[in-house]
Amino acid sequence: MMIEPVNMRPVWEKILEYATSPVQGTLSRKQRKGVKIQINDGAVLENATVFMSNEFIRFTQKSGNENINSYYAWEGVQQIKTISPQED
Repeated sequence: MMIEPVNMRPVWEKILEYATSPVQGTLSRKQRKGVKIQINDGAVLENATVFMSNEFIRFTQKSGNENINSYYAWEGVQQIKTISPQED
């Protein structure tokens, strides 16, 4: 019996929308304060700007006087973790 692969992109988009908020006048989104994102057990992203296109996701972070852009193909995303402070 062959199991059909599940298209997870709509789920990934919803998770990223939860963890970010729109940047006015652009198609980008900024991480919500206190919410961190981790893709595929990679680096934990904080204070990043996220751009979601049809083909890929781009995270832009500042490091000193440089911008670091990380690109992920939608089909390459296996898991997304959101990390946020526990509310009492």
